[in-house]
Amino acid sequence: MLIKKLRDLEATEFGHSKKEYKKKLKTLQYHLLSLQKTLLEENIGLILAFEGMDAAGKGGAIKHLTQRLDPRGYNVHPISAPQPHELRYHYLQRFWRKLPQHGQIGIFDRSWYGRVLVERVENLATKEEWKRAYKEINQFEKMLSAENYIIIKHWIHVSDEEQLQRFTERKRDPYKMWKLTDEDWRNREKYDQYLEVAEDMFAKTNCVDAPWFIVHGDDKEHARLATLQNIIQEIECQLEKRGIEYTLISEKEKERIVELEKILVQQ
Repeated sequence: MLIKKLRDLEATEFGHSKKEYKKKLKTLQYHLLSLQKTLLEENIGLILAFEGMDAAGKGGAIKHLTQRLDPRGYNVHPISAPQPHELRYHYLQRFWRKLPQHGQIGIFDRSWYGRVLVERVENLATKEEWKRAYKEINQFEKMLSAENYIIIKHWIHVSDEEQLQRFTERKRDPYKMWKLTDEDWRNREKYDQYLEVAEDMFAKTNCVDAPWFIVHGDDKEHARLATLQNIIQEIECQLEKRGIEYTLISEKEKERIVELEKILVQQ
């Protein structure tokens, strides 16, 4: 499975009106809701891992993919640096504890790939540790795939210029400045280094049962739609491999949900 070099990616724009974007988004969200129901009925766990450059839009993509899901069926895990007590264990231990039950969805805003990304770049892991981690992560994902989990991994990319613009906007916006830290600015200085280690990661951990999808995030609307499409297509592919049929949500059911949404907004 060939992945294009990050430096060669070209920004893609949605290129349609806001109304068309919202219509397309809603269609994909209901489609994913239908698949969530199938995963529950078939007792299949879904693991979604998101990585990417700072300010690439991972949080926005996660927010929009969960917008119409049944909230009882998923958990979002924002992953930061391990706590002191977590450092007493193997680095994968804290992720094992967060894995979804079969039939549930676990969404990771950053993941176990921190060992071969930030920990490698910042020298928080030795060369022996991060090199060994590729095999450990592949075995980790292989075990889960064999145990009736579907694993889908996204790297949301953002250009150097767009990242700087978003940082500057966050710095000026009182409602967003909390998102920007001194560490983010330090990471910007290592932008090229992160591209290099990311491409090494793709080469060593991209596989059929736990594929990487690369999405250019300069256009947020395009990135959100592309992420949803990738997830839907991969789930359907994995269901077909298992010989599982699925039924999409009916128009009547959609209308009922829309009416419920209107009532909730009015309350």
